[in-house]
Amino acid sequence: MQREYLEDREKINFKFEQTKEDFIVDENPRKFSEKGNYIILRVQKIEMTTWDMIAAFAQFLNLPAEKIGYAGLKDKHATTTQYISIEAKYEKALKKFKHPGIKILKTTRDKYSIRMGDLVGNRFSINLFGVSPIEAGQIEKRARKLAKDGLPNYFGYQRFGRDEDSINQAREMIAGELHIEDAKLKKFLISVYQSFYFNQWLRERVLLSREKNSGKFLLLEGDVYLSDEGKLFTPKKMPQRDFEAHKVVPTGLLCGRDVYRARDAAREIEEKYDDEFLYDKGSRREALIFPTDIKLDYKNNFDILNISFTLPKGSYATVFLEAIANKNFSAQMGKHPAKKRKV
Repeated sequence: MQREYLEDREKINFKFEQTKEDFIVDENPRKFSEKGNYIILRVQKIEMTTWDMIAAFAQFLNLPAEKIGYAGLKDKHATTTQYISIEAKYEKALKKFKHPGIKILKTTRDKYSIRMGDLVGNRFSINLFGVSPIEAGQIEKRARKLAKDGLPNYFGYQRFGRDEDSINQAREMIAGELHIEDAKLKKFLISVYQSFYFNQWLRERVLLSREKNSGKFLLLEGDVYLSDEGKLFTPKKMPQRDFEAHKVVPTGLLCGRDVYRARDAAREIEEKYDDEFLYDKGSRREALIFPTDIKLDYKNNFDILNISFTLPKGSYATVFLEAIANKNFSAQMGKHPAKKRKV
C-alpha cells in the first residue's frame, strides 16, 4: 500500500543502512520507583532480536521467557538499548551473566514488572548516505516542518512482515477460510488486518488534506481526539487552536469491538475501513505524531548526514524518513550495506 504524505515535494534519494553502526535506537522508559521486587535492567543488544535477547537471559537463569518483562520489540539489525524486568531473586545470578551480543548497562528496581507498551518513546540516531550539502539543508527544513505540523502516523513496512501476502492471509483467517493454530501468528495477522485498514484510512485523510488544506492535516466534524491527558473525546466544536498547540490530536480507528467510533463527516470516511463484526478488541491510534529533539550532524567530506530524533511509542523512524524523502521504503531498504569510506 502506497503511503502518502502531507506535502508532495521533490524526492530526496538518500539511503540508510540498518547496521549496528548506522541505526541506533534507545528506549525512553517510564519512571521507576528504584525499590521493589523486580530488577530493572538497561540492556544494550547488537544484531539480535528482542526475542533472542530474552531467550538468552531465560536460558542463563533457567526460567520461562514469559517471566521476563519488556516494553517493546526492537530492530535486529541495529544497536538498540531497552529495559527488561526480572524478579529480584535472580539479582545475584545476573552478576555472572555474559553474552557477546548483550551488555547490561545499568540496574535499578521497581514494584512492577515491565509490560508491553510500558514506555514513553524511542530515541533514534540514523546515518543517511549520499546526501549533498543542498540536500542536507532540505532534509533539516523538512524534518523541522514535520515537527511543527505533524507526521502522519502510518504503520511502517516492518509491521506487515516480509511476506507481502500477510494481509490476504489475515482476511482469509477472519473470514473463516484459513485455519491457524498458532496463537502468536493469529495475533500477528489480526494486527496486520487492523494496521492495514488504519493506513488506508490515513492515506485518504492525508490526500484530502493536501487537496483541501494546503498540506496541513484537515480536521473534520465528528473526529475522535486524544487529549494530552490520554482521554478520547469528540468535541462539539473542532478544536483547531488546541490541535495547533499540540494539546489534542485526531485519531484513527483500529477496528474491532468496544471501540470509540467517529461521527458525522469523519465517520463517512472511517466506515469505509471499519469491520464492525471483528471480534477482537479495537482501539484508536493517533493520526499524527510530532517528532522532537531533532539534531543533525553533516559530515561534508563523506556525504553522510546523521539525524537523531525522538518519537512516541508505537511509531516508526522509517515513516519519518519516508516523509522527509517523499518516497516509500520497503522491507528490502537497508538490507544490503553499500560500500562507503571510513569516517
